Amino acid sequence: MLNPKKLEQVIQQFQDAVPQGVKDLGQDVEAKLKQIFQSQLAKLDLVTREEFDAQTQVLIRTREKLTELEKQFEQLLSQQEHK
Repeated sequence: MLNPKKLEQVIQQFQDAVPQGVKDLGQDVEAKLKQIFQSQLAKLDLVTREEFDAQTQVLIRTREKLTELEKQFEQLLSQQEHK
């Protein structure tokens, strides 16, 4: 198996060997990509996790209420049939 510490050492040696200009270019590219991704994500119609969780709770309560109303409706139909 690969030794994780040895792998980290190799990666660090590689990073240390990369010229500063290439590192800077990589950082610039990373920053630009982040900017592009954020811009594109902002255009999507997404909701936050908090909004999603809140809507999930609303849906659960609505489903419970619907089930209760269905039971009441069935009881009323049953009473109507017995008359």
